[in-house]
Amino acid sequence: MDIVFRSDKLRDQCTDYKRRVRTWGSEQAKKIGQRLDDLKAAPNLGVMRNLPGRCHELKGERAGHLSVDLVHPDRLVFEPAGENVSRKPDGGLDWDRVAGIRIAEIGDTHE
Repeated sequence: MDIVFRSDKLRDQCTDYKRRVRTWGSEQAKKIGQRLDDLKAAPNLGVMRNLPGRCHELKGERAGHLSVDLVHPDRLVFEPAGENVSRKPDGGLDWDRVAGIRIAEIGDTHE
């Protein structure tokens, strides 16, 4: 899957292991790297439903975003990237047709 980041700062924090450790600590840095590797290796978002991390769509004010678990309570939050996000007839996201995402944030989605 293609991955882009909301900002250059977030990209650098997520993709450089030493910066991940400085920003979030070693346990979280390892988990972020694992989740990013899973996302990169997946041909589409549908594959993420079958991997650890409880990938799911968010609701309410965060509708349109998805998240995967990191070290509790934090999540890796992202959204489909691209101009034409595929939807099913019922309006839901067609996970199997999403081949690119934009990482939005890392944090507690319940705050």
